[in-house]
Amino acid sequence: MTKTVDYYYSLVSPWTYLGGPRLDEMTRRAGATVDYKPMELPKVFAVSGGLPLAKRAAQRQAYRLVELVRFRDRLGMKINLHPEYFPASDHLAGRMVVAATRTEGCDPGKLTDAMLAAVWAEDRDIADAETLTAIADGNAMDGAALLAAAETDAVKAAYDANTAEAIERGVFGAPSYIYNDELFWGQDRLEFLDQALAKDGG
Repeated sequence: MTKTVDYYYSLVSPWTYLGGPRLDEMTRRAGATVDYKPMELPKVFAVSGGLPLAKRAAQRQAYRLVELVRFRDRLGMKINLHPEYFPASDHLAGRMVVAATRTEGCDPGKLTDAMLAAVWAEDRDIADAETLTAIADGNAMDGAALLAAAETDAVKAAYDANTAEAIERGVFGAPSYIYNDELFWGQDRLEFLDQALAKDGG
């Protein structure tokens, strides 16, 4: 049986960053593939009632930091709670990942993890084309080629299609994982995704 997890996410989401290594590990263990689908989270929020961080109530903003510290400590992952380049536009970064999914020899998962680490652990600006090129180059990919591909109409259309598809399938936040048409929202639901994969012989 072919097992595929459709992965909808934002490249500036700290929760996506925190969940990345566990998603990688559990899908490898289960023999599942991941379909990487970076999306425009603000457009998803606009139709699902979500709010960008700056517009959330003070209580919610404060509790977000508490939870980030809890998961940082539980997972042993480095995270800067107030990164220098946040929020930043992740449109170009997302399109580069889309380009990687369409380019032989590129690993979109590795590129995704590296971009997320750039924001949350390395204080790098993923809205900057030179930074993105350097990240790709540093992970054995042709950054200039991926950057050029990210500006093509085909890749832009694919990136927009990811967002439209996410909305159609009921996604309302990042990260979201869909397996066998079942939605799992948030890196704190990865345990349930792991169980679903195991039921299918993972």
